[in-house]
Amino acid sequence: MRRVMMLLPWCLLVAVVWYFWQMQERWQRHPEAVSIQNQQPLILQGSGAVVSYSPAVKVAAPAVVNVYTTQKVRARPLIEDPVLRRFFQYHQGQLPEQSDSSSPEPTSLGSGVIVTQDGYILTNNHVVAKADKIIVALQDGRRAEATVIGTDPDSDLAVIKVNLTGLPVLPFRKTPTAVGDIVLAIGNPFGVGQTVTHGIISALGRSGLGINAYEDFIQTDAPINPGNSGGALIDIAGNLIGINTAIFSRSGGSMGIGFAIPANLAQQVMIDIIQNGKVTRGWLGIDVRNQTDPTDGMEAGNASTNGVRIVQTERNAPADRGGLRGGDVIVEFNKLPITSSGQLIQLVSAQKPGSTINVVVKRGTQTLSKSITIAERPAAVSKSDEDNQEGNSSDSDGSGQFPFGLYGGQ
Repeated sequence: MRRVMMLLPWCLLVAVVWYFWQMQERWQRHPEAVSIQNQQPLILQGSGAVVSYSPAVKVAAPAVVNVYTTQKVRARPLIEDPVLRRFFQYHQGQLPEQSDSSSPEPTSLGSGVIVTQDGYILTNNHVVAKADKIIVALQDGRRAEATVIGTDPDSDLAVIKVNLTGLPVLPFRKTPTAVGDIVLAIGNPFGVGQTVTHGIISALGRSGLGINAYEDFIQTDAPINPGNSGGALIDIAGNLIGINTAIFSRSGGSMGIGFAIPANLAQQVMIDIIQNGKVTRGWLGIDVRNQTDPTDGMEAGNASTNGVRIVQTERNAPADRGGLRGGDVIVEFNKLPITSSGQLIQLVSAQKPGSTINVVVKRGTQTLSKSITIAERPAAVSKSDEDNQEGNSSDSDGSGQFPFGLYGGQ
């Protein structure tokens, strides 16, 4: 036994030497294995690395509500059918009395975000447009009827209010967002109940989509579906960075391209509605197109990214009175270079009515400077109103179809 104990350390030493000798030969035959093992990660993850988003969800989810809206629709009696009318007139000699009763109230589902402790909630205008009754359901099981404080069809935002106490509030993010930031979308897709999805910010400043008059969207690949409209797009700290509004889709379901209204824009609209009952924006009264827009009549190869072209001016509008006319190219606005129609629209809308601005335009070979007094933008017609006037159809959940496969995710 003593011999065995004396030999054991020598056996272990021999085994260790043999192991390292074998590994050395292997590394010599496959040097790439050593280089791969020694590679450092691009971003070192310390002890503070995020392994779960549950803390952010725990903070934010209670402040995201389900919004149920109802609208009374007058029933269309079968007797209005011309064939049935002839049948009754022939066999009965008279038409039966028709009832003016309304049909059962269909329910439309959306989402909203509680942003103040006294019950103000941000949601989309297309969620509450033409609703006869709005019911808000909280995560804690409470329900309350909401009152519409004001709407802004141009940005597709609405402010509603509930009279409840002890409300959770979702804070607005104070720092800028960036492409690549991780985001979570919280809402009530398809009416199944509150759901959280995950993705990143894919792009910022998306405009020209034809959804709203004023577009400055956050694009995200966090899945957004019908019912998510008016819900929250948050960061991993639980701060509100956007109001989910629309998706690009061929089928109405998520395809990885969703759009949210930035929180700073939503906050400003909310403040204007609460303080003034409406959103006041500047207005010039012009129809503009990007220089690269094929609809502006420019030949291929002659397009320019400098300035935006005025297609037409409205008669007696500020631009018309200030000397602008169709065909002019606006290249500067208050000394800021203009590169897109979306940028110009945002700059004009931010001006207070009555203020004077300076624009530099190119007219043929001339460069002209014009001083124009801004007016207040006339009241807009909501998207849902336009759809009704034009007779466009709607999806079964009540959300209208937007151009280019874009859907309001009501």
